[in-house]
Amino acid sequence: MTAIRLLIIEDSATVRAVIEQIVEQEPHASVVGVAESAESARVLLDTTKPNIITLDLHMPGIGGMAFLSELHGMRRAPVVVVSSATTAGSTDAEEVVKRGAADWFDKHRIIAEAKQFRALLRRTIDKREKALLKGAYI
Repeated sequence: MTAIRLLIIEDSATVRAVIEQIVEQEPHASVVGVAESAESARVLLDTTKPNIITLDLHMPGIGGMAFLSELHGMRRAPVVVVSSATTAGSTDAEEVVKRGAADWFDKHRIIAEAKQFRALLRRTIDKREKALLKGAYI
């Protein structure tokens, strides 16, 4: 099983702490970096070598949607958008997938559904690993 090496991109210190606590309850999981903005995340992408990224949509500076578009097509870890704007059936949920996110999670449900959130991260990493073994890059 591949260890989770997460980079959190989120402007709220409280939400960053919650995500960090949830993820670190998973065996073989660690948060390798936290960024308050897309600008600071750019540096951490190269230095921390995450194998998965969580990304908020509403941040100062370049927003998460624009940053997701910037990341699309680059060789990088898969992105799971964690935002209050990504809810079942929302246009933002559909849009993040179109822009290259592996998946999304409703930020309002992250505490109540922490186990499901960890499972989503694990499935996302496992899916990428299987694709890499087949010679594909996602």
